Amino acid sequence: MNLINMYTVGIDIGSLATKIVLLSEGKIIAMIQNRSLHNFSAIGTQLFNQILEENNLTNGDIGNIYSTGYGRHSIPNLTSNIVTEISAHARGAQYFHPKVQSIIDIGGQDSKVIKINPKSLKVIDFQMNDKCAAGTGRFLEVMANALDIPIEDLGNLALESNSPVQISSTCTVFAESEVIGQFAQGAAKHDIAAGIHNSIAKRIASMAKRIQGVEPIVFCGGVALNPAVKIALENELKLKLIVPKYPQYTGAIGAALIAKEKFKNGSKIL
Repeated sequence: MNLINMYTVGIDIGSLATKIVLLSEGKIIAMIQNRSLHNFSAIGTQLFNQILEENNLTNGDIGNIYSTGYGRHSIPNLTSNIVTEISAHARGAQYFHPKVQSIIDIGGQDSKVIKINPKSLKVIDFQMNDKCAAGTGRFLEVMANALDIPIEDLGNLALESNSPVQISSTCTVFAESEVIGQFAQGAAKHDIAAGIHNSIAKRIASMAKRIQGVEPIVFCGGVALNPAVKIALENELKLKLIVPKYPQYTGAIGAALIAKEKFKNGSKIL
């Protein structure tokens, strides 16, 4: 392997989607993602082989691989190097915005708020919601199904509302029943959709306030692609959020960067 063109890989196996990033000397060469489905190991291996093939590489060209995410332990055939989601997202957010001080990451099954020391650039505090699907991508999927609309349309639908309904339940199951009840009582879909997004914003904002998150704040994770969540969060926090170019890949990028930093003298550091 030519160390001048050393490649590293970050694999973020989330509960809903698996993302892989290929770096060369810290620069993004390729990215790929797909649904995680039920077999984390199979989808992780499949995407890894695919990204190598599409870039005319072999396993021998890869200097180091780190995995993160919900299923980070599921690919021992590829790597035993793992990094927590907190560290991976912090490093990935810094790739886009080196001066970031707070990070909001909303994934498929959990949400996180991370605080960075502006001098040391290290994580100094975080809050994580990993016990309930409320405030996550899965929550939005369930609500979209309840409204019988595609998940990708939910955010834009919410932006049409001028009178959001109140969604009081913090539990996904109860919130789904509440949404169905609101619709049965004649509430418009766009007003219900807006209420759903406001509900998520309140939950995440309370986490951010507990660790005293401050600007610059990077908003990442697949849910950051939803414009209504960003606006609802900004309204709740009274702060502006920065959405990086590839918010869904932040964890994988961070893992790949950590893989590069751990690579010394052509050896894989376990």
